[in-house]
Amino acid sequence: MSTHAAAEPHTTAPPGSGLSAAGPLRTALGWHRPLVLLAAAMAVLTVVGVLGTLLDSRVLTGLPIWDKPTKFAISILASATSWAWLIAQVRTRPRRAWWAGTVAAVFLGVEMVIIVGQVVRGTTSHFNMTTAFDAALWETMGVSIALVWLATLYVCVQLFRVPNADPARALAIRAAAVLAVVGMALGFLMTIPTRAQVAAGGAISGAHTVGPADGGPGLPLLGWSTEGGDLRTMLTSTAVLLAVLAAAATALRAPAPGRG
Repeated sequence: MSTHAAAEPHTTAPPGSGLSAAGPLRTALGWHRPLVLLAAAMAVLTVVGVLGTLLDSRVLTGLPIWDKPTKFAISILASATSWAWLIAQVRTRPRRAWWAGTVAAVFLGVEMVIIVGQVVRGTTSHFNMTTAFDAALWETMGVSIALVWLATLYVCVQLFRVPNADPARALAIRAAAVLAVVGMALGFLMTIPTRAQVAAGGAISGAHTVGPADGGPGLPLLGWSTEGGDLRTMLTSTAVLLAVLAAAATALRAPAPGRG
């Protein structure tokens, strides 16, 4: 009889399942490091934003001045984490997908620097054409988000080339990515100035709401208009994307019906 103990069987987690003996953080960094680091920075900024909301009494467009940075931080935290996981699924030209994710991470970071910087200055970041400096920042944000959108569009297309043995999971991932890209595209409509803004001389160019002016009554926490339409769809699309991805990851761990 052998005196050697039987070796423990070596098991590995399925690709993209998010399971790793090295721990969740190292696994997440393996998806797409720049996006995961951006998500970590947004988690810290969320805490800063909440504290700012509690401690800073300033109000901007009818909301606490730190409301926008906090919401954007939460949205980008969810979006960056989701797209990092999605990029890890790409098998065709993965290096190009990595660079697309890096472009998205950099320019989302640029947008957040401008948003927080304008809060520190005590003014708005979006639609602000009041001075040449404010206009330059707003135009920089517009270019940045366009580059982010193109990068995520590229990754979305690549996801349709990923082979997947589970048709339901493949459909969920692709539908979620398309929904996020379409939701972001609708956000470009916010940059179109209204007739009233054009008539007023263009100090403010664009709006979140459709019909009433920004700053009116809105939904609790979200602030979306309750008097007219509202184009802030990115938060919704990101939340749905994250929920679908969570469901897909959970499906990987659940045994098929009838199997032990």
